[in-house]
Amino acid sequence: MEHFTPISSLIGGGLIGLSAVMLMLLSGRIAGISGITSGLLSFTWTPDSAWRLAFVVGLIGAPVGLAIAGVKPEISFVTSLPIMAIAGLIVGFGTVLGGGCTSGHGVCGIARLSPRSIIATVVFMTFGVATVFIVRHLLAGG
Repeated sequence: MEHFTPISSLIGGGLIGLSAVMLMLLSGRIAGISGITSGLLSFTWTPDSAWRLAFVVGLIGAPVGLAIAGVKPEISFVTSLPIMAIAGLIVGFGTVLGGGCTSGHGVCGIARLSPRSIIATVVFMTFGVATVFIVRHLLAGG
């Protein structure tokens, strides 16, 4: 556990929860990132577009602002950019197929005790663990 960061993880989780609660209280919307982003991809301005755009800009702007301020965590990738792009497309397809993503189902749905979200979260976490096990232990040669 060389990267164990309980304090920053707790703060980050708290901020995610706070943003989800604020979005629900102020607009009655669920903070599902895939749904928020897909609502912008129609490229037509709707009454929902402003808050969706603000949410996505905040997601992107926060780390960019930290980088500009000189706070740059060490990030390393163990795979190529094309493989990561393919993986991202598969995850995107999975969020459409599952009717939501980890933020929508895992954070907001479980907090609302939604059976659909609890099942979805169990399924994608199980397959995530299985994928890591297969890639790191079976395909990597041990």
